[in-house]
Amino acid sequence: MTAVAQADRIIRLLGLGIWRSSVQWWSLRSFVITLVVGQAVTPLLGLLVWSSALPGDSGITSYYVVLLAVQLLTVSYEHHTLANDIYGGEFAAELVKPRPVVIDLLATNLAIRLWHLLFGLPLILIVGLLADVHLTATDLLLAIPAILLAAAIRFAFTYTLALSAIWTQRAHGAVGMGETLIFLLGGTAAPLTFLPEPLQEVGRLLPFWSMLGAPAEIAAGNLSSVSATYGVQVAWLVVLTALATLVWRLGVRRFTAVGG
Repeated sequence: MTAVAQADRIIRLLGLGIWRSSVQWWSLRSFVITLVVGQAVTPLLGLLVWSSALPGDSGITSYYVVLLAVQLLTVSYEHHTLANDIYGGEFAAELVKPRPVVIDLLATNLAIRLWHLLFGLPLILIVGLLADVHLTATDLLLAIPAILLAAAIRFAFTYTLALSAIWTQRAHGAVGMGETLIFLLGGTAAPLTFLPEPLQEVGRLLPFWSMLGAPAEIAAGNLSSVSATYGVQVAWLVVLTALATLVWRLGVRRFTAVGG
């Protein structure tokens, strides 16, 4: 099979997987709404706290409203979809199917994000109107590549942590620790612009800000070095994809060696 044919097959499988997962999650729409509410809590708390601390600062309100949208577009649940399959034994069946296991995981991830956006859009619009947020078309267009990169980075990050389920029963804790780091260092607890300059530079070089805060800063018009931000995101995507591939190979080798 040629590379073009292989790529076409993967795209078709991914499309079918997204459609199938979308239908499945629609049947669980009440549960999805609770997930959306849960994901919206921290950006809304950040908006409440920092807009009270700095009243009249339009940059803060714009940032946190966009951060809410970015959170819903990049959220990943591989500690439930992948780790639970490993613990429950379904992972062994997935390994013998004639397609890469990651295709179904990615399809489920994209379907969940789609429903998060659709169910969360009314909330985003209402909060944006109440906060009197004004965004420019240029900033929003510049933020699109950053959001796509952030979504890919966060998937690779969560996927890698979820694979720890092959070695340990505490994969959910590992992913939870990762989510805590994203909250603290990704720009939810506080925008990086509030930190001293040296710490800002360090924070922007870490992967956590690339997963969440970077697209929000760009869309809110708070960031001037957009191209440099893209570069950092691309670098982390390459690193985390390579790490995920390595952990996958080691994990499958161990899983099959012990008769999984």
